[in-house]
Amino acid sequence: MDILIIFISLALLMVIAYRGYSVIIFAPVCALLAAVVGGFDLMPMYTEGFMFTMVGFIRVFFPLFLLGAVFGKVMEDSGSCKRIALTIVDYLGHKNCVLAIILTGIIMVYGGVSVHVVAFTIYPLAAALFKEADIPKRLIPCCFAIGAWTFAMDAIPGSPQIHNLIPTKYFGTTAYAAPMTGIIASIILFTCLYVYFQWRVKSLKTKGEGYGTGHTNEPDPEQFKDTSRLPSFGLSILPLIIVLVGNYGFTKWIQTWNPAMMKGFKTGASLQSMVGIWALVIALVIAILVCVALNWSRFQGVKGGLKVGLQTAVMGSLLAIMNTGSEVGYGNVISMQEGFKTIAAWLTTISFGNSPLLSEAIMINLLAGITGSASGGLGIALELMAPTYIEWANQSGLSLEIVHRIASMSSGGMDTLPHNGAVITLLMICGLTHKQSYPDIFAVTVMKSLIAFLMTILVTLFPFIK
Repeated sequence: MDILIIFISLALLMVIAYRGYSVIIFAPVCALLAAVVGGFDLMPMYTEGFMFTMVGFIRVFFPLFLLGAVFGKVMEDSGSCKRIALTIVDYLGHKNCVLAIILTGIIMVYGGVSVHVVAFTIYPLAAALFKEADIPKRLIPCCFAIGAWTFAMDAIPGSPQIHNLIPTKYFGTTAYAAPMTGIIASIILFTCLYVYFQWRVKSLKTKGEGYGTGHTNEPDPEQFKDTSRLPSFGLSILPLIIVLVGNYGFTKWIQTWNPAMMKGFKTGASLQSMVGIWALVIALVIAILVCVALNWSRFQGVKGGLKVGLQTAVMGSLLAIMNTGSEVGYGNVISMQEGFKTIAAWLTTISFGNSPLLSEAIMINLLAGITGSASGGLGIALELMAPTYIEWANQSGLSLEIVHRIASMSSGGMDTLPHNGAVITLLMICGLTHKQSYPDIFAVTVMKSLIAFLMTILVTLFPFIK
């Protein structure tokens, strides 16, 4: 009965999210429903169980959500994103438009631009190129997903995306955890996904399907002809370089600070647990200031100017952090149920080579799929199981860096089920439907998840992969 209560609560949350209702409202409702049925007192569980954990998550990660959104917006409004995309296309040529779009997504996401901003930037260019090459339009979301939603987001060491930063809080690692594991996974994944996409293009063209007609949200091709107000490629790419280089440099620098500076604070956080977050915060602040300073005059040509752009970014970051924080608070309430202890005990029996990696990958994939959120599923899983995985890893002699990397990679797998907010937004931007484009997005999702599971086996069989 205790386990059934948890599954009913999870199923209810998934249905609510799928139907588009706010998890900020309904995550606590679903959590408290399970708590009350499980015999807990309502109000203490809400304030001390749900809200305490939610606020703790927001306290640590809100700067990253806020600065990430602001950075993406200033890169978009300054024209830097557009210049980078156009330059890559010009360099590779229109015949290689698929590779150009994928690489554009990789560079922007790995450079710290929000995946949502990347979608708005890439779509108009992708539509124009796909139409010119007569590639079915319904493949654009899949192409975008390969570049923005896979290894650039959570596998490549140093990725500044939140999915690569959340584990640092729980494992005391940095964004560069397990570099060899991440690089090997990225190479395998890129190869598999690129081959799959080319096969899909060839298969559909053989059947006589081209770009198609009667589409909605078609971009104006004229917008790419006048590039006089865009910054140069050098100025456009500089903020991304600052994020990447700064993140690495500040990580090394902060690690030399005196750990005693953390004494006296009631949060209990250690210097090591905050290194990855602090380093990226500093790098993003510098990158934002540089982007604004170099493109000040260009912001005047944007409707509403810099002020409106910043307001949009702030509102977007608030919604994102509240959604994720609510899901993490939900996870904490569920973890206090008797049924979860049974589930956790069962999960610890799932292992390969006496390591927690397989158990971790399964749990994060499941929770990311249920919540429809990579960061939400990752946050819930680590809030529930991080102490168990740390103890398990120590007993088996496994580096916590590997545990971090597998956790990050697993979050960006089954999260892209049909009710995922990013999927819905991307299809809306492209003027496409789930029926037209989701099968290929799902294929990418499945391959991403399989590679995460493959890496759990490889790093167990070959310990030198770190």
